[in-house]
Amino acid sequence: MTDYRKYIIIDPNKRFGKPIIAGTRISVYDILNWLANGMTKKEIINDFPELDENKINACLSFAVNRENRLRTAS
Repeated sequence: MTDYRKYIIIDPNKRFGKPIIAGTRISVYDILNWLANGMTKKEIINDFPELDENKINACLSFAVNRENRLRTAS
């Protein structure tokens, strides 16, 4: 699993503190939403060349980690 902490930051001054890809204003939510709506990793990278497969996988790892924390906190 990709270590998302290498790629994802939370900066209260960018995107209202939402998790984003470091060095961009692209949020984890944006990437997950594109994937959920059928975009391939290749299509996302073509549209946003500042992204790569590792950064997209980091978003998936971030979501898995967050889901796991929510599930175990219940």
